[in-house]
Amino acid sequence: MSAAAARRYWLVKSEPDVFSFADLCASEDQTTYWDGVRNYQARNFMRDGMKRGDLVLFYHSSTEPAAIVGIAKVVREAYADHTALDPRDPHYDPKSKADAPTWMMVDVRAVEALVNPLTLADLRGVKGLESMVLLQRGSRLSVQPVTAKEWAIVYRMGMKTR
Repeated sequence: MSAAAARRYWLVKSEPDVFSFADLCASEDQTTYWDGVRNYQARNFMRDGMKRGDLVLFYHSSTEPAAIVGIAKVVREAYADHTALDPRDPHYDPKSKADAPTWMMVDVRAVEALVNPLTLADLRGVKGLESMVLLQRGSRLSVQPVTAKEWAIVYRMGMKTR
């Protein structure tokens, strides 16, 4: 199976005042570790699903307007999230242990900003996106899968000049 055939697609959420797509682009090698995920289902997606070369939609959440703003790529597969072990870090988890880490992270690298940031309003009602996790009522996961079909639709919309 070719790498492209095996590639998976994801969406990650970040509040832009905490860590924005511009922050990712300004990081050394446009790369950072995706830390602080403290939801078991999101952790499992990172730990068990995200592979090197997978593509990621970068979503700015808790802002007005919330929107998919960029594309990133997974460049390092899941490893222990060291922030869970640091009592000075806001993501500290006293139950996590160095020899049996509870929380994982991956490394992502910026690929490109969308020409057109895409809000939820832009995506709702688009044929082919009806089942997209992001658009489901109550969807709050900070890491979520995206199908290849959804990816293609979102990418095409995001890169089209208006």
